[in-house]
Amino acid sequence: MKMIEIKENKKQFLSLLLLADEQESMIDRYIDRGTMYVLDDNGIKCECVVTDEGNGILEIKNIATEPEYQGKGYGKALIDLVAAKYKEKHSILQVGTGDSPLTISFYEKCGFVRSHSVKNFFVDNYDHPIFEDGVQLIDMIYLRKKL
Repeated sequence: MKMIEIKENKKQFLSLLLLADEQESMIDRYIDRGTMYVLDDNGIKCECVVTDEGNGILEIKNIATEPEYQGKGYGKALIDLVAAKYKEKHSILQVGTGDSPLTISFYEKCGFVRSHSVKNFFVDNYDHPIFEDGVQLIDMIYLRKKL
């Protein structure tokens, strides 16, 4: 299993990116300023895009695992590899996500704790309602992990 940085043609992974962020115009806001990684384990299993938010904060803007490989540890493995790569230059790894029990519990299992929220983020920034596991996403919940 290896983490590979994607420097060009990041949109070749658009179908995977859209699993985590279903509106392409939102992906366009961060894909060019972010660093993209894929996890290769006899084929691409997952991807993530991270951005330097300043003040020692690295943010996961997008992370997604191919559906047939979800629940097999690839997402956590990629988070662990990113954390190890950036721990010398950053002190905090953060992620923003919808208030979905499924997603929040995944990040908590990866060592993240709730930090803050942005009210109405999904309502104000997406052109259609976003649902995850039957729950409409309204607020952006930020979680952080010390590196």
